[in-house]
Amino acid sequence: MIMRRNGTTSPRTAPPAATAAAWAIPRGLIVLLVVAAAVVAISGIKAFSGVLGPVFLAVMLTVVAQPLQRWARRRGLRPWIGMVIALLAVWLILILLVGALVLSAAQLATELPNYTDRVNDLLSGVRGALADAGVNAEQIQAMLSGLNVTDVVGVLESVLRDLIGVFSNLFFVLALLLFMAIDGMAIGRKMTVVTAERPEIAYALETFALGTRKYLLVSTVFGLIVAVLDGTALWLMGVPLPILWAVLSFITNYIPNIGFLIGLVPPALLALLDSGPALMIWVIVVYCVINFVIQSVIQPKYVGDSVGLSVTVTFLSLVFWSWVLGPLGALLAVPLTLLVKALLLDIDPTTRWASALIADKVPEDSVGQP
Repeated sequence: MIMRRNGTTSPRTAPPAATAAAWAIPRGLIVLLVVAAAVVAISGIKAFSGVLGPVFLAVMLTVVAQPLQRWARRRGLRPWIGMVIALLAVWLILILLVGALVLSAAQLATELPNYTDRVNDLLSGVRGALADAGVNAEQIQAMLSGLNVTDVVGVLESVLRDLIGVFSNLFFVLALLLFMAIDGMAIGRKMTVVTAERPEIAYALETFALGTRKYLLVSTVFGLIVAVLDGTALWLMGVPLPILWAVLSFITNYIPNIGFLIGLVPPALLALLDSGPALMIWVIVVYCVINFVIQSVIQPKYVGDSVGLSVTVTFLSLVFWSWVLGPLGALLAVPLTLLVKALLLDIDPTTRWASALIADKVPEDSVGQP
C-alpha cells in the first residue's frame, strides 16, 4: 500500500518478523499424534479382523487375476469374457484347495482314534526310559502329568482346524471376488484418470500390484515344487495321508520364515504315532533337506528381488499381521506389508527414501558416487 508524505510517496513498512511468524505444531507432538492414530487404526483392524481378513484375501486374489483380464482385452475379447476367465480361475483354485483340505481332514479324523494305543505305548516307553535313568516316580508323574493322548493327537487337529478356518468364509470371499472382478473391467480407465490427476498415487498402486503378483507367483511355483517333493517323499516312506501333508506344505509356503516348521510338525507327529521315532527322524531329515535347499537357499533370492523387503522386516510383518488378523494374516503378511508400504512410503516422493531402509538390498544406481 502506498502512503503520501510531503508530496512524495513511500511504501508502508512490513510488520516485524517476530509478530508475523506462523504458529507451528511441535515435532514431538506430531509423532505422538501419528502413534496414537496408528494404535487406533490397528485396534480397529484387529476388532474387525473377521471381516477385513477375507476382504484383504479377495483384494490380493483380484490383483493376481487382473492380468488375465488384460490378456483377454488384448486378444480383442469382450471385457466380461476376461472377467469370467479371471473369476473362474481364482474360484477353481480356492475350491480345489478347500476341497482337498476338507477331504484330507476327514480322513485324518477317522485315522486318529486308531493311534490311541500307540500313544499310550509311547508314553509308557518314556516312563520306562526315565525310570532307568534314575528319575523317581514323583518326578516322572510331574513331567508327564500334563501330557496325554488328547494333547498329543490334538496338535494335529488344531493345525488343520486353524488352516481350514482360514477359508471358513469361503462363500463371502467368492462373492467379494465376483464384485471385484466386475469392477476390474473398468480398472484400466480408472487408473488412466488417476495417473493423469495424481501420478504419485498411481505409481504407489502399480508398485504394490506388481510386487504382490511377483511374490505370489514365486511362492506358488516354489510351493508346488516343495509340495510335490514332500508328498512323494512321505509316500515312499509310508507316512499316512501324504496328499494332506503335501497340500499343507504348499499352503504354508506362503508363510515367510516359519512356514516350513508349521508344515513339518503334523507329518512328523503322525510318523511317530504310526511307526515310531525312527520314521519321525527320517521325516524331519527329508523335510529339512528339501525345504532348506528350496525355501532357504533358492526361494529367498527370488522373493527378495520380487518384494524388496529385508528378512527382518518380513519376519516382523509375519508376527504383526498374525497378531492382527490371525492365521490369515500369516498367509498374507508380505502382500499386506507391501500395501502399507505403498500407502505410506511409495505414495509420496519425499518419503520413498525410507524404502531403502526396509529393502533387502539397495539398487546400485541409487547409490551416490563418491
